[in-house]
Amino acid sequence: MKFELVFIPYPGIGHLRSAVEMAKLLVKRDRHLSITVLLLPSLPGGEVVSSAYVASLSAACTNRLRYEIISGENTEPTRLDIHIENQKPKVRLAVSKLVDDYSNLPEPPRLAGFVVDLFCTLMMDVANEFRVPSYLFYTSSAGLLGLGFHVQTLYDENRYGVSENDYEDSEEVLHVPSLTRPYPVKCLPHGLASKDWLPILVNQAKRYREMKGILVNTTAEVEPYTLRVLNGGDTPPAYPVGPLLDLTSKEDNKGSDILEWLDQQPPRSVVFLCFGSMGGFSEKQAREIAVALERTGHRFLWSLRRASPPGEFTNLEEVLPEGFFDRTKLIGKVIGWAPQVAVLAKPAVGGFVTHCGWNSTLESLWFGVPTVAWPLYAEQKFNAFEMVDELGLAVEIRKYWRNDRSVELVTAEEIERAIKCLMKQDSYVRKRVKEVSEKCHAALMDGGSSQTALKHFIQKVFENIS
Repeated sequence: MKFELVFIPYPGIGHLRSAVEMAKLLVKRDRHLSITVLLLPSLPGGEVVSSAYVASLSAACTNRLRYEIISGENTEPTRLDIHIENQKPKVRLAVSKLVDDYSNLPEPPRLAGFVVDLFCTLMMDVANEFRVPSYLFYTSSAGLLGLGFHVQTLYDENRYGVSENDYEDSEEVLHVPSLTRPYPVKCLPHGLASKDWLPILVNQAKRYREMKGILVNTTAEVEPYTLRVLNGGDTPPAYPVGPLLDLTSKEDNKGSDILEWLDQQPPRSVVFLCFGSMGGFSEKQAREIAVALERTGHRFLWSLRRASPPGEFTNLEEVLPEGFFDRTKLIGKVIGWAPQVAVLAKPAVGGFVTHCGWNSTLESLWFGVPTVAWPLYAEQKFNAFEMVDELGLAVEIRKYWRNDRSVELVTAEEIERAIKCLMKQDSYVRKRVKEVSEKCHAALMDGGSSQTALKHFIQKVFENIS
């Protein structure tokens, strides 16, 4: 008997890449399984997935792993949940066609379930119409998943009183069962305090509880305590199947001159600063970073982008301190876009100043590069807390961060202190990251924890077919 899963990732590049890697692993693991990945249109006004990446997926279709583009018209910006709701008729039609096409085959695969992104839980309704189970693909950490479940419980019991106006000044803490340390309310992602976003996120967590299982992009070795608590409670089983990384992106070949420069530097001598596709800074903040880099004396590779309007600075000579490029030309480079994976893979890179996106966090652990946590938006304040305080795998610049997008200025003194701590060759954090990196590699080998979790998930999918 053959079985088919329908994947519905959220159309942001970080979510889509890891979902694709998940699908590849599943079909590689079991020859009875095939997968169709439905590529939803981007949220109007939001991040647009590279057309080249989508084209590469379409060209890579096989008999057991297919990608189908769900077309969408450009409309006015709207809420995320409304956007996903609007895609349900298209998804219903695409799955109906898929089932009809399979009915004509001599040995048609049986529809075994939907695997939906953490932002696409509304697609459970479509899965229910086809009378198949739903599974969650959680692209963030197990720690954030546990926090979401805890906040939802408090909210439903009228015990969650976090206000959008004062949470960043709060001295209160949450005692989250899946964390070993009290979690400061001021470290909450903005969405869990927002009057607009909180109801959406709470409803999502409620839908998570209806899933038959949760695939999490992490490993048992990175978040052991959190996963034990999650799998010992009343929520669906969590399968740590990561790290799921796209390490072969053709886009990384664009930065050959950068990579050649790194090949000429001593091992672990370069600090790499990169803040994701949506991470940028004001001119004033960029100058503070430049002053800090110059004071440290360390070699550096700095991917610098503008916060508003998002994109590249047109004239870096006018933005950065006078004479900065002349004084640092032998030890540093300031660039726009950076081939992040390829850079982190270079032996010359000894530290990474990052926005703490979960994919970037996993990439740094994979390559054994310690990080400085500089969260900018979304769930990144939680990731910074987890990496620094909960797991001891990163260096902090400051204890608490105010506002999404770091509106508050981070001083050169703070940045300099963090980078100097980061680049110590015998530091506790560097040793911890090296140990966890080795465990991440082992997790994906035959018999490793992530491979075992993947095997258990596939078994559960087959068992759940009625």
